Amino acid sequence: MSYSPEFLLESYRTMKTIRLFEERVIKEFEAGNIPGFVHAYDGQEAVAVGVCMNLTDKDVIGSTHRGHGHCIAKGCDVVGMMKEIMGKAGGLCKGKGGSMHIADFDKGMLGANAIVGGGPPLCNGAALSAKTLGTKDVAVSFSGDGSSNQGTVAEALNLAVVLKLPHVFMFENNGYGEGTGADYAVGSGDVAGRAGAYGMPSAKMDGIDFFAVYEATREAVERARRGEGPTALEADVVRFDGHFIGDPQLYRAKGEIKQLRADRDCLKHFRARVTGEGWLSDAQLDEIDESVTALVEKAAAEGLAAPQPDISELYTDVYISY
Repeated sequence: MSYSPEFLLESYRTMKTIRLFEERVIKEFEAGNIPGFVHAYDGQEAVAVGVCMNLTDKDVIGSTHRGHGHCIAKGCDVVGMMKEIMGKAGGLCKGKGGSMHIADFDKGMLGANAIVGGGPPLCNGAALSAKTLGTKDVAVSFSGDGSSNQGTVAEALNLAVVLKLPHVFMFENNGYGEGTGADYAVGSGDVAGRAGAYGMPSAKMDGIDFFAVYEATREAVERARRGEGPTALEADVVRFDGHFIGDPQLYRAKGEIKQLRADRDCLKHFRARVTGEGWLSDAQLDEIDESVTALVEKAAAEGLAAPQPDISELYTDVYISY
């Protein structure tokens, strides 16, 4: 398949934005400028972007506790995200949601979710709505290898097949459910195959290969738009940081992270592929690096300078009246 320079530049820009955003969030968290917990997405950028480059603002995604990358890939405002994570006024959710609860319905981002396996059932609801209304829109749920063992996910997989829903299940297998290895906790050793047993097509791909993720998702999304039902995808990815920032990671082998950063970095692989094929130049990618660096610095500066939410906001957005 051929790719336009515009498509490739946008894909790289989004992946680079996620990487630099997460690195800055980690820095600000360690400096005490971010409350709560932070679960970084760096290392998994090719999955979020490979999936979301196939979607429109009307398509929806359901995310996880490790959701910053999904938000950025879906088009959420980076400055608003940083303010939200810092708990500041002007955040995407007025500073009330924080790192694990960012949502932006205008961009089809149903929300990050601190409940493991919480996204697939919610996305079933969105997919059922799209099918009922005949919009041809698609729902994509992101979840990890740990979530694949949850009963809510099993029920969502089955119901999506029964109702023939336009739902793409993306399982990001980064090898660990918190600190438990997937090779131990996933009995079959095959998340995609197990999901496929419910009666939907399934596929497994190298999650550091942006193009493999993009093509597999494109096929699944097109199938969903045609009314042919759900698909399950499993991306083999790497997590560069701990389950949360501050995790001592005693469950990982000595030198494991260093080797992963050297050999399994999706940004390095993307750059090598596009320059090696002559699709883009290093100069073009370096220019994006500079502009993204400036954007993330701007987001951090505005986040740090923003005020706390006014006390009058305490009781707003608690209930909704229809």
